Order: sequence, then C-alpha cells, then structure tokens
Amino acid sequence: MYKNVYLRKGKEESLLRFHPWIFSGAIARADEGIADGELVRVVTAKGDFIAMGHFQLGSIAVRVLSFDDETVDVEFLKRRIDCALQMRRAIGIADNSDNNTFRLIHGEGDNLPGLVVDCYGTTAVMQAHSVGMHLCRKDITTALVEVMGNRISSVYYKSENTLPFVEQENGFIYGKSDDDVAVENGLKFHVDWLKGQKTGFFVDQRDNRSLLEQYAKGKSVLNMFCYTGGFSVYAMRGGATLVHSVDSSAKAIQLTQDNVELNFPGDGRHKAICDDAFKFLEGIDCEYDLIVLDPPAFAKHRGALHNALKGYTRLNLKAFEKIQPGGILFTFSCSQVVTKDHFRNAVFTAAAQARRKVRILHQLHQPADHPINIYHPEGEYLKGLVLYVE
Repeated sequence: MYKNVYLRKGKEESLLRFHPWIFSGAIARADEGIADGELVRVVTAKGDFIAMGHFQLGSIAVRVLSFDDETVDVEFLKRRIDCALQMRRAIGIADNSDNNTFRLIHGEGDNLPGLVVDCYGTTAVMQAHSVGMHLCRKDITTALVEVMGNRISSVYYKSENTLPFVEQENGFIYGKSDDDVAVENGLKFHVDWLKGQKTGFFVDQRDNRSLLEQYAKGKSVLNMFCYTGGFSVYAMRGGATLVHSVDSSAKAIQLTQDNVELNFPGDGRHKAICDDAFKFLEGIDCEYDLIVLDPPAFAKHRGALHNALKGYTRLNLKAFEKIQPGGILFTFSCSQVVTKDHFRNAVFTAAAQARRKVRILHQLHQPADHPINIYHPEGEYLKGLVLYVE
C-alpha cells in the first residue's frame, strides 16, 4: 500500500501537462512516515489520483514514474526498459556491430527519472541520480538482465558521486568483466567505469565526434578538455595533420594517450599536454585551424549561471583570438541551466570582443539515444556550435 502526497490547490497544472517533477512548494501535506526514496501516490487537493513517483527530500520532492495508478515493480521496470531498447533498435544504435556503446536509459527522456544506464559492449553501467532509483537498483538489474538477454553479461553500479549522501559503493551487482574496451563507430576506447567521469565515457558526443571527423582532413587540431581523447581519435581518423590534446588531469592525459595508441599505434601526429586550459590558450600562437572546446559543466545550479556565462565568454574569446583565419571552432556547453540562447549569447559576445567575422555552420545537441521528453524541456542539456572564423 503506497502512502499519499497531497498537492496544494491548483498545483496539479504541470502534472496535467505530464511534467515529471513535483517541487516541494507544490505539496500541502503528506502521510506520516514517508521515507527518502519511497514510492508514493500523488493526490490533488480534491483527493483525485494524479501520479506515482519516488519521494525525495529537497527541491524536487517527487520524480514521477507513472501517471497511471499502478504498481511499480520488476514487471513495470521491464516494460519501461524494453520500450527504451526498442527505440534504440529503431534508430539503429542497439544492434550495430560497428558500435556497441550507447545510452540505454536516459532518465526523464525514457520515463525513468533519476536513472541512467550506458552500455559498453556486454557491460551495462547503471547510475542513480535519485534515492528512489538507488533503493530499487536490484529490481532494475533484474529487469535489465531479463530484457537485454545476451546483449549484456554484467551490470556495474556507479553512483558514489551522484548520491554523495547515500552510503554505498561502486561495484558490479551482476556478473563481472575485465574488458574495458568499447567500440564507437569502429574506433576503440578504454572506458574507465571504475573511477571515470559520468559512467566512464561521454557517450553524448558520439554524433558530434563523427561530424568533426568530416572537417579534420589536412587540419591542425587542438582538443581542449580532452578527457578520454574522443575528439582527438576521430580527428586522426579524419586525416588531421597534427592533433594536440589538452587536459588539466594527468589521468585524463594518460587515458587519451592510451586511446590514441589503441587505434593509431606509434602515430607521431598526436601529442597530449597536461595543462590548465586558460593558461595553455594564453601561451600559444595562432597555430591551430580546428579547435574543440568541450569543458565540464560550468554551472551545476541556477545560482552559478552568471559566473558560468562569463566563463564561457572568456574561454571562447581565447579560442577566437588564437584560431587561424579560416579556422573552425567546435564549442559546447553541457550545463543544464545554460539554455541554447544563454550559450549562443556568450559565444556571440566573445566573437564581438575578438572582432572576428564568425558564421554558424551547425547547431549541435545530444544524440538520439539521449532523448528529450517533450514534456520535460529541461532534459535538453547539451548545446554546441560549429563556427567558421574568418
């Protein structure tokens, strides 16, 4: 028997539009004894059922799992995971021998808010972003294994950094695997799901890496914030004359070098440099005609938005000042609170300050296996521009 959470009068309007979040200010009262992460029924001020979801202390008080009054169990999870898999099969990403790296579950985009599952070969890496998903991780694993069948042989749970106040450890919760090499569009990458960022690899840049490959032939390429070296490896396959990868993390530099060596052993075109991004850009001459700026999120919350936009402007200004005439700039923001307009205005400001003539070639976003729930526009977090700089 699920406990009830009661809304204030008129606060059901967003739920009638199928938005999957209920904020704490919309709640009038709740049954006694509701624990953090517990499944609850959400009821209007008139007493009518409106949603099922995970309760959580904080600003987002309920993450909606269903707008039907139903039981949330392994069978429910199997239906949701199967629906996600069928969508990936429909877009040709789930059963592609040239690509065994994809996102299977993308939170609200797959109607499972608070849950991320990335597949790397036969290992699924699960990450909880809500206490509720953490508590039902074993049911999720059961459902994953049943739906995926022989597509996966192990499930690794990785939520230490996404749920810092919950006592738990990263580790395999089903099977085990020592094979850390995944394939993306025919290229091989070591995936550090043990200690790496996110689930171990930035799956969301796959399509944008492919686009960069098309522009790389004959160019000198600078990949800033390289992390695993994804853009660098694609640039080398695309025929770049030289590729320099820069990151402030020595571990990231080693991972980049390992991935370049995995695909292009002994290739002298690549050099990895451990340095601060702004310091490095300040110290170079105009020696690159293709630059990639893919920094970590500058804003984790709305309070950091102003400083984040200043950071994006400053970073892009340096790139505009240093890129060769006729150069191409790939620039990104993965900050959810930074909208497309925010980001574009920051880049516009940087271009104007650098007094460069700039044209937009492409407006980029996350790939199809990171779907955006049409009722949850906040899910559109990755923004990018490809710019031609005269």
